[in-house]
Amino acid sequence: MKVLLIGVDLAWGEKMRDGVCCLELEGNQGKVLGFGYPHGDRELLELVKKRGRGYERIFMTVDAPLVCPNRTGTRPVDRLTHRMFHRQHAACHPANTSRCPRPTRVARLLIRKGFSLGWEVGRAKKTAAEVYPHPAMVRMFGLPRIIKYKRGSVAERRREFARLQGLMRKVVKQRFPGLELNQETRSLLREKWSKPVEDRTDAFFCALIGMWHWMHRGKRSEVIGDRRTGFILLPEERAARGG
Repeated sequence: MKVLLIGVDLAWGEKMRDGVCCLELEGNQGKVLGFGYPHGDRELLELVKKRGRGYERIFMTVDAPLVCPNRTGTRPVDRLTHRMFHRQHAACHPANTSRCPRPTRVARLLIRKGFSLGWEVGRAKKTAAEVYPHPAMVRMFGLPRIIKYKRGSVAERRREFARLQGLMRKVVKQRFPGLELNQETRSLLREKWSKPVEDRTDAFFCALIGMWHWMHRGKRSEVIGDRRTGFILLPEERAARGG
């Protein structure tokens, strides 16, 4: 069965664009279908609808708090990341619907389009799960600290981003040998840092989290949190030590 994997670096606000990456997976063999850079809910949903035609299963991994019932404060799962990943500087920012209303709105729109919010492999035709790249990268790359390409001067961000690109090229070769990269992806993993390049690269990594989860049928992943107050799908802690 061919599965469509969609990685989304979702903009929490209304002004910025969303990075989107689509992969096709059959067994352990896959290929990158392409990238998108939509602006706003309608463009994002149109892209998902267009890409999803003809697939019996769609698994979407989104870097944003899809389940967030609290209007203020922070979610239990965000506090949990502080306990688990504070030494690696990979904890989540506090999420609430006052600070970031768009992710839960997008989640409601996805549910209307037939998506379930969860992480089970193959149970529903269309599933969307929250992911968080920083701790996932720490685990997948075997890092003592996060790659700090989100903050700092342009020169600092470019240097750290180039380091991220090198690690991603390496992990694709070692952990995803059945994934066929197109020219757009190979170029993306060598381009100098810019915000659009960063957003699409983050989307590609989100898609890789989904591919890892689906390839291993969920047995090499960890879900922290819960369905009611918020959850995050992560590669297992020993992901860097085995293919």
